[in-house]
Amino acid sequence: MTDKNTDFHQNNLLNKGDGSDLSCGGIMNRKTTININGLLMDFSTPKVMGILNLTPDSFYDGGKYNNEVDSLKQTELMISEGADFIDVGAYSSRPNAKNISLTEELNRIKPIIKSLIREFPEVKISVDTFRAEVAEAAIGEGAVLINDISGGELDQEMFKTVAKLKVPYILMHMKGSPQTMVNESHYTNIVSEVTQYFLKKIKDLRSLGVLDIIIDPGFGFAKTPNQSFELLNNLNLLKILEVPILAGLSRKSMIYKSLNISPENALNGTTAANTIALLKGANMLRVHDVKPALEAIQLVKKLNP
Repeated sequence: MTDKNTDFHQNNLLNKGDGSDLSCGGIMNRKTTININGLLMDFSTPKVMGILNLTPDSFYDGGKYNNEVDSLKQTELMISEGADFIDVGAYSSRPNAKNISLTEELNRIKPIIKSLIREFPEVKISVDTFRAEVAEAAIGEGAVLINDISGGELDQEMFKTVAKLKVPYILMHMKGSPQTMVNESHYTNIVSEVTQYFLKKIKDLRSLGVLDIIIDPGFGFAKTPNQSFELLNNLNLLKILEVPILAGLSRKSMIYKSLNISPENALNGTTAANTIALLKGANMLRVHDVKPALEAIQLVKKLNP
């Protein structure tokens, strides 16, 4: 794609006749650093976020790490392999996952975060939740970043909570909920609609004083495999939003269904997809397997040393 064509596609994404403008709220100010607990982290070099699921029913590793001993072992492995963040989640977001109560989510996540901070005081923990109360409790235990699959849609207090806590926020695109999203994959132009979604949400967050935002297009969330690949192919267009981009592709159905394999056999496909994401401008990879992700980053960096 030539630079001229790229400009044309970007203008089509942003000029929808609704008065929206990327200049709103200072969104066009280039931001490659994120303030992580007082430390400025430069995302121009891609980072790796290791996944720690505390759920019994996650699509790939459900039940493996939902106790203190196993969660500590897995975290130690991911840190030793070079993870920049550990993303701790206690609510399964796979399609048609069981809805659990606020109390159950808190009971799963708080003691594990407390033990991780005790054993690995330097670890940067992200809390994977769409509930503001869980996010606030996790930050209170030592987490430094909030990863919300719903972009504030499933808890209207989330944006205010992020602003109050003054922590970085991962803003993901999803329609519906984990229980309903399989019926929500209807788009006229998925790239344009996802971009417009981020534009509005970033403006809302900026108006509350939230400065440190990372966007995640939400591969597989209310999206068919083909739609997810369309987003991946156009991931570079999201760079116009001028915030770091997270790619969460690890062992997802867009990979294993396309290859007619299981999630357990999808590491090679994940590495291929992660490499494409990096070439398209991803600033962070959220993965189950840290070492292969870091190797992909190291090799892609050889193209532009």
